[in-house]
Amino acid sequence: MSQQPASSAHLHAHLDGDARHAHTIEGRSQGALAIALGLTLLFAVIEAVTGFMSNSLALISDAGHMTTDAAALGLALMAQFIAKRPPSARHSFGFVRAEALAAFVNSLAMLLLVCWIVYEAGKRLVHPEAVGGGIVFVVASIGAAINILVAWVLSRGEQSINTRAALVNVLGDLLGSIAAIAAGAIIHLTGWVRIDPILSIFVSLLILRSTAGILRESYHFLMEGVPAQIDYLQVGADLGKVPGVISVHDLHVWDMSPGEPALIGHLQIENMARWPDVLQAVRAMLLDKHGIDHVTLQPETHNH
Repeated sequence: MSQQPASSAHLHAHLDGDARHAHTIEGRSQGALAIALGLTLLFAVIEAVTGFMSNSLALISDAGHMTTDAAALGLALMAQFIAKRPPSARHSFGFVRAEALAAFVNSLAMLLLVCWIVYEAGKRLVHPEAVGGGIVFVVASIGAAINILVAWVLSRGEQSINTRAALVNVLGDLLGSIAAIAAGAIIHLTGWVRIDPILSIFVSLLILRSTAGILRESYHFLMEGVPAQIDYLQVGADLGKVPGVISVHDLHVWDMSPGEPALIGHLQIENMARWPDVLQAVRAMLLDKHGIDHVTLQPETHNH
Protein backbone atom coordinates (compact mmCIF):
# COMPACT_ATOMS: atom_id res chain seq x y z
CA MET A 1 0.00 0.00 0.00
CA SER A 2 1.52 3.34 -1.04
CA GLN A 3 2.15 6.01 1.58
CA GLN A 4 0.11 9.22 1.24
CA PRO A 5 2.21 12.36 0.64
CA ALA A 6 2.66 14.65 3.63
CA SER A 7 0.47 17.74 3.81
CA SER A 8 1.99 21.16 3.12
CA ALA A 9 1.30 22.28 6.69
CA HIS A 10 3.14 19.25 8.08
CA LEU A 11 6.14 19.80 5.81
CA HIS A 12 6.42 23.45 6.87
CA ALA A 13 6.05 22.72 10.58
CA HIS A 14 8.95 23.73 12.86
CA LEU A 15 9.78 21.22 15.59
CA ASP A 16 11.71 21.76 18.82
CA GLY A 17 15.20 22.96 18.02
CA ASP A 18 14.21 24.37 14.62
CA ALA A 19 14.42 28.05 13.78
CA ARG A 20 11.69 30.31 15.11
CA HIS A 21 11.10 31.97 11.73
CA ALA A 22 7.55 31.18 10.55
CA HIS A 23 7.73 32.24 6.86
CA THR A 24 4.81 34.62 7.39
CA ILE A 25 4.38 38.16 8.66
CA GLU A 26 1.89 38.34 11.49
CA GLY A 27 0.40 41.10 13.58
CA ARG A 28 0.81 44.01 11.18
CA SER A 29 -2.17 46.29 11.05
CA GLN A 30 -3.33 47.54 7.67
CA GLY A 31 -5.33 50.38 9.30
CA ALA A 32 -2.54 52.97 9.08
CA LEU A 33 -1.88 52.21 5.42
CA ALA A 34 -5.60 52.30 4.56
CA ILE A 35 -6.09 55.72 6.21
CA ALA A 36 -2.97 57.10 4.55
CA LEU A 37 -4.08 55.76 1.17
CA GLY A 38 -7.52 57.39 1.40
CA LEU A 39 -6.18 60.80 2.42
CA THR A 40 -3.39 60.80 -0.18
CA LEU A 41 -5.55 59.71 -3.10
CA LEU A 42 -8.30 62.23 -2.30
CA PHE A 43 -5.96 65.20 -2.16
CA ALA A 44 -3.95 64.07 -5.21
CA VAL A 45 -7.08 64.53 -7.32
CA ILE A 46 -7.78 67.97 -5.83
CA GLU A 47 -4.17 69.07 -6.31
CA ALA A 48 -4.01 67.84 -9.91
CA VAL A 49 -7.13 69.80 -10.87
CA THR A 50 -5.95 73.02 -9.22
CA GLY A 51 -2.45 72.52 -10.59
CA PHE A 52 -3.69 72.55 -14.18
CA MET A 53 -6.01 75.47 -13.39
CA SER A 54 -3.11 77.54 -12.02
CA ASN A 55 -0.57 76.20 -14.59
CA SER A 56 1.90 75.42 -11.79
CA LEU A 57 4.51 72.75 -12.46
CA ALA A 58 5.35 72.62 -8.75
CA LEU A 59 1.71 71.85 -7.95
CA ILE A 60 1.30 69.40 -10.84
CA SER A 61 4.50 67.56 -9.90
CA ASP A 62 3.37 67.45 -6.29
CA ALA A 63 0.04 65.99 -7.42
CA GLY A 64 1.91 63.41 -9.48
CA HIS A 65 4.06 62.64 -6.48
CA MET A 66 0.98 62.19 -4.31
CA THR A 67 -0.54 59.89 -6.93
CA THR A 68 2.63 57.83 -6.84
CA ASP A 69 2.39 57.84 -3.04
CA ALA A 70 -1.17 56.53 -3.33
CA ALA A 71 0.03 53.75 -5.61
CA ALA A 72 2.87 53.01 -3.19
CA LEU A 73 0.47 52.83 -0.26
CA GLY A 74 -1.92 50.63 -2.24
CA LEU A 75 0.87 48.24 -3.15
CA ALA A 76 2.09 48.24 0.45
CA LEU A 77 -1.40 47.39 1.66
CA MET A 78 -1.76 44.61 -0.89
CA ALA A 79 1.73 43.28 -0.12
CA GLN A 80 0.99 43.05 3.61
CA PHE A 81 -2.13 41.00 2.91
CA ILE A 82 -0.11 38.70 0.64
CA ALA A 83 2.76 38.43 3.13
CA LYS A 84 0.39 37.07 5.78
CA ARG A 85 -0.44 34.04 3.65
CA PRO A 86 1.19 30.85 4.96
CA PRO A 87 3.62 28.74 2.91
CA SER A 88 2.03 26.40 0.40
CA ALA A 89 2.99 23.40 -1.70
CA ARG A 90 4.01 25.76 -4.52
CA HIS A 91 5.54 28.54 -2.38
CA SER A 92 7.51 26.82 0.36
CA PHE A 93 9.09 30.06 1.59
CA GLY A 94 5.73 31.82 1.92
CA PHE A 95 5.05 35.28 0.52
CA VAL A 96 7.12 37.59 2.73
CA ARG A 97 9.09 38.86 -0.28
CA ALA A 98 5.94 40.52 -1.62
CA GLU A 99 6.69 43.53 0.60
CA ALA A 100 10.19 44.01 -0.79
CA LEU A 101 8.91 43.55 -4.35
CA ALA A 102 6.29 46.25 -3.85
CA ALA A 103 8.89 48.60 -2.34
CA PHE A 104 11.16 47.99 -5.35
CA VAL A 105 8.35 48.77 -7.82
CA ASN A 106 7.41 51.90 -5.85
CA SER A 107 10.99 53.15 -6.01
CA LEU A 108 11.19 52.62 -9.77
CA ALA A 109 7.97 54.58 -10.19
CA MET A 110 9.46 57.41 -8.14
CA LEU A 111 12.53 57.49 -10.38
CA LEU A 112 10.33 57.83 -13.47
CA LEU A 113 8.40 60.66 -11.84
CA VAL A 114 11.62 62.50 -10.99
CA CYS A 115 12.78 62.23 -14.61
CA TRP A 116 9.49 63.70 -15.84
CA ILE A 117 9.58 66.59 -13.37
CA VAL A 118 13.17 67.52 -14.28
CA TYR A 119 12.35 67.36 -18.01
CA GLU A 120 9.30 69.62 -17.63
CA ALA A 121 11.20 72.00 -15.35
CA GLY A 122 13.97 72.32 -17.90
CA LYS A 123 11.49 73.34 -20.59
CA ARG A 124 9.90 75.94 -18.33
CA LEU A 125 13.25 77.44 -17.42
CA VAL A 126 13.82 78.12 -21.11
CA HIS A 127 10.24 79.14 -21.86
CA PRO A 128 8.61 80.50 -18.67
CA GLU A 129 4.85 80.21 -18.33
CA ALA A 130 2.37 82.23 -16.28
CA VAL A 131 1.46 80.65 -12.92
CA GLY A 132 -1.39 81.44 -10.52
CA GLY A 133 0.66 82.00 -7.39
CA GLY A 134 -2.22 82.56 -4.98
CA ILE A 135 -3.97 79.29 -5.83
CA VAL A 136 -0.68 77.42 -5.63
CA PHE A 137 0.02 78.80 -2.15
CA VAL A 138 -3.38 77.89 -0.71
CA VAL A 139 -3.60 74.38 -2.20
CA ALA A 140 0.04 73.54 -1.39
CA SER A 141 -0.52 74.61 2.23
CA ILE A 142 -3.45 72.19 2.52
CA GLY A 143 -1.30 69.51 0.85
CA ALA A 144 1.46 70.01 3.40
CA ALA A 145 -1.02 69.54 6.24
CA ILE A 146 -2.31 66.34 4.61
CA ASN A 147 1.24 65.02 4.19
CA ILE A 148 2.09 65.72 7.83
CA LEU A 149 -1.04 63.85 8.91
CA VAL A 150 -0.27 60.88 6.65
CA ALA A 151 3.37 60.75 7.82
CA TRP A 152 2.19 60.78 11.45
CA VAL A 153 -0.24 57.93 10.79
CA LEU A 154 2.44 55.84 9.05
CA SER A 155 5.11 56.51 11.70
CA ARG A 156 2.80 55.24 14.45
CA GLY A 157 2.09 51.96 12.62
CA GLU A 158 4.33 48.89 12.70
CA GLN A 159 7.35 49.35 10.45
CA SER A 160 8.46 47.18 7.54
CA ILE A 161 10.59 47.79 4.45
CA ASN A 162 7.40 48.61 2.59
CA THR A 163 5.89 51.01 5.09
CA ARG A 164 9.26 52.73 5.35
CA ALA A 165 9.30 53.07 1.55
CA ALA A 166 5.82 54.58 1.67
CA LEU A 167 6.89 56.92 4.49
CA VAL A 168 9.90 58.08 2.47
CA ASN A 169 7.56 58.87 -0.42
CA VAL A 170 5.23 60.85 1.84
CA LEU A 171 8.09 62.80 3.42
CA GLY A 172 9.41 63.55 -0.05
CA ASP A 173 5.95 64.76 -1.01
CA LEU A 174 5.92 67.00 2.07
CA LEU A 175 9.04 68.66 0.72
CA GLY A 176 7.25 69.04 -2.60
CA SER A 177 4.34 70.76 -0.86
CA ILE A 178 6.71 73.10 1.00
CA ALA A 179 8.44 73.97 -2.29
CA ALA A 180 5.07 74.61 -3.90
CA ILE A 181 4.11 76.89 -0.98
CA ALA A 182 7.33 78.85 -1.46
CA ALA A 183 6.82 78.99 -5.23
CA GLY A 184 3.25 80.24 -4.84
CA ALA A 185 4.24 82.93 -2.35
CA ILE A 186 7.18 84.19 -4.43
CA ILE A 187 5.18 84.23 -7.66
CA HIS A 188 2.25 86.01 -6.00
CA LEU A 189 4.49 88.65 -4.40
CA THR A 190 7.13 89.18 -7.10
CA GLY A 191 5.83 87.62 -10.32
CA TRP A 192 9.08 85.61 -10.80
CA VAL A 193 7.67 82.45 -12.41
CA ARG A 194 11.02 80.68 -12.89
CA ILE A 195 11.01 79.86 -9.17
CA ASP A 196 8.35 77.23 -9.97
CA PRO A 197 10.59 74.92 -12.07
CA ILE A 198 13.68 75.71 -9.98
CA LEU A 199 12.05 74.47 -6.77
CA SER A 200 10.62 71.48 -8.64
CA ILE A 201 14.13 70.38 -9.62
CA PHE A 202 15.41 70.91 -6.06
CA VAL A 203 12.66 68.72 -4.60
CA SER A 204 13.24 66.07 -7.27
CA LEU A 205 16.87 65.76 -6.23
CA LEU A 206 15.84 65.29 -2.59
CA ILE A 207 13.31 62.65 -3.62
CA LEU A 208 15.96 60.92 -5.72
CA ARG A 209 18.34 60.66 -2.77
CA SER A 210 15.71 59.12 -0.50
CA THR A 211 14.36 56.75 -3.13
CA ALA A 212 17.81 55.43 -4.00
CA GLY A 213 18.25 54.02 -0.48
CA ILE A 214 14.95 52.11 -0.54
CA LEU A 215 15.65 50.89 -4.07
CA ARG A 216 19.09 49.61 -3.06
CA GLU A 217 17.76 47.90 0.09
CA SER A 218 14.83 46.19 -1.63
CA TYR A 219 16.99 45.11 -4.59
CA HIS A 220 19.59 43.62 -2.25
CA PHE A 221 16.89 41.68 -0.41
CA LEU A 222 15.23 40.40 -3.59
CA MET A 223 18.61 39.26 -4.93
CA GLU A 224 19.16 37.32 -1.67
CA GLY A 225 22.20 39.36 -0.74
CA VAL A 226 24.04 38.87 2.54
CA PRO A 227 22.26 40.96 5.24
CA ALA A 228 24.03 44.26 5.90
CA GLN A 229 24.61 43.48 9.59
CA ILE A 230 26.36 40.15 8.86
CA ASP A 231 30.02 39.71 7.87
CA TYR A 232 29.96 36.75 5.48
CA LEU A 233 33.71 36.08 5.69
CA GLN A 234 33.64 36.24 9.49
CA VAL A 235 30.77 33.74 9.60
CA GLY A 236 32.84 31.32 7.53
CA ALA A 237 35.89 31.86 9.72
CA ASP A 238 33.89 31.30 12.93
CA LEU A 239 32.35 28.11 11.56
CA GLY A 240 35.83 26.80 10.80
CA LYS A 241 36.90 27.42 14.42
CA VAL A 242 34.16 25.25 15.95
CA PRO A 243 35.78 22.13 17.49
CA GLY A 244 35.30 19.14 15.20
CA VAL A 245 34.95 21.20 12.00
CA ILE A 246 37.71 20.77 9.41
CA SER A 247 36.46 23.11 6.68
CA VAL A 248 33.43 25.00 5.36
CA HIS A 249 32.17 25.24 1.78
CA ASP A 250 29.06 26.01 -0.30
CA LEU A 251 28.08 28.59 2.32
CA HIS A 252 25.14 30.93 1.70
CA VAL A 253 23.67 33.62 3.97
CA TRP A 254 20.57 35.66 3.10
CA ASP A 255 17.39 37.09 4.62
CA MET A 256 14.31 34.86 4.66
CA SER A 257 12.34 38.02 5.40
CA PRO A 258 13.69 41.44 6.44
CA GLY A 259 15.56 40.98 9.73
CA GLU A 260 15.37 37.16 9.63
CA PRO A 261 18.76 35.86 8.36
CA ALA A 262 19.18 32.26 7.22
CA LEU A 263 22.24 30.12 6.47
CA ILE A 264 22.90 26.94 4.51
CA GLY A 265 26.21 25.23 3.88
CA HIS A 266 28.39 22.13 4.01
CA LEU A 267 30.71 21.32 6.91
CA GLN A 268 33.56 18.85 6.65
CA ILE A 269 33.89 17.29 10.10
CA GLU A 270 36.39 14.99 11.78
CA ASN A 271 34.00 12.36 13.14
CA MET A 272 30.43 11.80 11.91
CA ALA A 273 29.51 10.22 15.23
CA ARG A 274 30.08 13.61 16.91
CA TRP A 275 27.87 15.49 14.44
CA PRO A 276 24.99 16.16 16.91
CA ASP A 277 27.41 17.85 19.33
CA VAL A 278 29.10 19.80 16.53
CA LEU A 279 25.74 20.95 15.16
CA GLN A 280 24.62 22.12 18.59
CA ALA A 281 27.83 24.12 19.03
CA VAL A 282 27.52 25.60 15.53
CA ARG A 283 23.91 26.66 16.05
CA ALA A 284 24.70 28.29 19.41
CA MET A 285 27.66 30.18 17.92
CA LEU A 286 25.70 31.43 14.90
CA LEU A 287 22.84 32.68 17.04
CA ASP A 288 25.03 34.30 19.72
CA LYS A 289 27.64 35.93 17.46
CA HIS A 290 25.72 36.62 14.24
CA GLY A 291 22.02 36.48 15.10
CA ILE A 292 21.39 33.65 12.63
CA ASP A 293 18.66 31.29 13.80
CA HIS A 294 17.52 29.58 10.59
CA VAL A 295 20.40 27.15 9.92
CA THR A 296 20.60 24.19 7.52
CA LEU A 297 23.94 22.37 7.35
CA GLN A 298 25.09 19.20 5.63
CA PRO A 299 27.92 17.28 7.36
CA GLU A 300 30.62 15.55 5.34
CA THR A 301 33.51 13.35 6.42
CA HIS A 302 37.11 14.08 5.51
CA ASN A 303 37.15 11.43 2.75
CA HIS A 304 33.76 12.56 1.27
